[in-house]
Amino acid sequence: MRLGDVANEEALAFGKPLDGVRILAAEQMQALPYATQLLARLGAEVVKVEHPRDGESGRGAQPAMIDPNGRPVGATFLRNNLNKRSVGIDLKNPRGRELFIELAANFDIVGENFKAGTMDRLGLGYEALSAHYPRLIFVSVSGFGNMGESPYGAWPAYAMVPEAMSGIYDYARKGDEPPRVVPVGALGDISTGLFAVIGVMAALRHREATGEGQYVDIAMLDAMVSMTDVVTNLWSLGERPHEGPNGIMGSFKASDGYFAMQVMREKQFETLATLIGAPEWITDERFSTRVGWGRNTESVIRPQLEAWASAYTRLEVCDLLGRANIPSGPVHTAPEVIVDPHVEARHMLVEMQRTDDGPDPVLIPGNPVKMSKVTEGPETRIPWVGEHTAAVLQHELNLSDADIASLRDDGVIN
Repeated sequence: MRLGDVANEEALAFGKPLDGVRILAAEQMQALPYATQLLARLGAEVVKVEHPRDGESGRGAQPAMIDPNGRPVGATFLRNNLNKRSVGIDLKNPRGRELFIELAANFDIVGENFKAGTMDRLGLGYEALSAHYPRLIFVSVSGFGNMGESPYGAWPAYAMVPEAMSGIYDYARKGDEPPRVVPVGALGDISTGLFAVIGVMAALRHREATGEGQYVDIAMLDAMVSMTDVVTNLWSLGERPHEGPNGIMGSFKASDGYFAMQVMREKQFETLATLIGAPEWITDERFSTRVGWGRNTESVIRPQLEAWASAYTRLEVCDLLGRANIPSGPVHTAPEVIVDPHVEARHMLVEMQRTDDGPDPVLIPGNPVKMSKVTEGPETRIPWVGEHTAAVLQHELNLSDADIASLRDDGVIN
């Protein structure tokens, strides 16, 4: 789906559930920008506050696209900032902080994802703003939270830090190999962003009922402990992952590549054994328990399963397994994901035309929230640094052209 397309024209008449909700976001990198992009897709208006010269740090990621002003726009920024406007304000400048406080009067939600305590030190935290605007909802996303005491509160955190601390890297480790970091992209960022969306929606509902705003505090480590629930839960029930998997769970080779398969129930194991021509497994003592399936996967199950699968493509294997109620799926490469018919039918990739000489459009994941009475699209491209500064300040604060020029001359805005 290209930017500007409307994928669900029948839902146009219904609008979007967050129409009229306004968010002022002092955000960077991915966790909060992902959350605000999703909220924007649901109808919220998002004004992004960035450093007036360089923009937020996500613009410095690699690989990058060059914007019309010759500045790089990094991949992290490109993925997380559709449907937003950018205002360049120096929040370290006293006048910049005053502008931010004045702007907050016109917004329902203020969001930030700096290191814990940063906004308080700038005089822009929840206590300072809620004293002016008691209906304001303030959402913070940080590595270890702002409410309460964490021994890690002073640490900076990219996604891999709370991912590692959640235990999932060790849980997935094989043998004596070192833990593999960042196995699924920015899981720590995106999961945290999703919890931030839930918190914001709940706070909006609470304000609707009571008239009061509140502080929504989301810690990345909290989010990851929740997302990787198997680590602590299964350990408490006696499972020790390095002793071998409890069931069959892995990737296996077909004629044209790999497929992933999970067998966790006795009926599924019996069906698999019969399907691939190994009915003797059903009465084999080695396979009398799920632990036994896991321990014998490499030595017994994999050779016979892959010998059977070698006669089929990945899709054919998965179709046969699916018809037998055994969960499986092909292990796709990036080019295969891009042309996947499900991805296309669900509008799960958005194309943004490049502004440099790159040959292909930038691909950005689409909106995974599909609703029968909510318009999908149209979406607008990511903003350039401070692209909307003058327009926003003039509209929201009634600043004159002379005011804007003076602030620019002083380096407060761009």
